[in-house]
Amino acid sequence: MGDGPAPRSEHVRSLDRGLAVIRAFDAEHAEQSLSDVARRTGLTRAAARRFLLTLAELGYVRTDGKLFALTPRVLELGYAYLSSLSLPEIASPHLEALVREVQESASVSVLDGADIVYVARVPTSRIMTVAITIGTRLPAFATSMGRVLLAALPADEREWRLAALAAPQLTELTITDPEALGRELDAVREAGYCVVDQELELGLRSISVPVRGRTGEVVAAANVSTRAGSRDVVRDVLPALQACAAAIGTDLAAGT
Repeated sequence: MGDGPAPRSEHVRSLDRGLAVIRAFDAEHAEQSLSDVARRTGLTRAAARRFLLTLAELGYVRTDGKLFALTPRVLELGYAYLSSLSLPEIASPHLEALVREVQESASVSVLDGADIVYVARVPTSRIMTVAITIGTRLPAFATSMGRVLLAALPADEREWRLAALAAPQLTELTITDPEALGRELDAVREAGYCVVDQELELGLRSISVPVRGRTGEVVAAANVSTRAGSRDVVRDVLPALQACAAAIGTDLAAGT
């Protein structure tokens, strides 16, 4: 986990570009022209056209001749991973019990590059402007789950991740300075939990704890999201969240 990026000699540039074309589509850019895709990926129009037509031939992209969009077949790319991962099915009943107890939305995520990826979620009322579903990605640096996962990394891996971090100012409260983030991660590691208050989105507060595997390694993070100022999450939520994470970890260990 601490080996860093793949050596450039092993880097397949065409695969990199093809995946970049897929990632260019999101909820706000569901349909795009050739020029749009080229601009969002940094590719030339000719290269973007080749990749889009190849993806269309493979069934991952559809086009009406002017606009391009992803097809449901792209879900296959993530399904192989999720179907081999016991975490979602193990975590879900524990999250459901937690939500019944604290009356707030709860989730589990894993770290993927600079993002967290949601692998299990039980919502109550929607309190974010972004709809969160399985597979949703959010920037790790500004989320409580992301900071729990970053704090658990080996020192060398954490160092190069922070050095390469692009941390936009999402709200006026967002911590973006790498040194300040490093200090925050030290505090998270020491405390064993993380609270992020309105750094990802105004009005949103979340608290997260690590989910540990059989040998004690951090394999995921679990969180509860609340409206900012609605309650003392450390007092009211943390004990139940820690018990939930421990139960998930116990079941994961039993299944390995």
